Amino acid sequence: MANGVGFVKSCFKERADAIEELAVRSEGFRDLCDDFEIANNEEVRWTRSTAPERDERLAEYRELIDSMRIEIEQSLDRAAVVPFKPPRR
Repeated sequence: MANGVGFVKSCFKERADAIEELAVRSEGFRDLCDDFEIANNEEVRWTRSTAPERDERLAEYRELIDSMRIEIEQSLDRAAVVPFKPPRR
């Protein structure tokens, strides 16, 4: 798996198996994982920054990270729903 998937698995340890399964099936989810890792790395970078726009950028990345965290959780919840299949006759 890509680095983003590994990063998301480290953030959601209790759902690591579900993350792995969904990442195998969904390129969009893998992209979301990559973006989540990038946003977290940028937050760390801005935390260390002394630039005048530091606080503004930190707020932006934290908001982005929170929304992506929710999107990841929702994706996992949707993937966990087993589709109904009528019984075989």
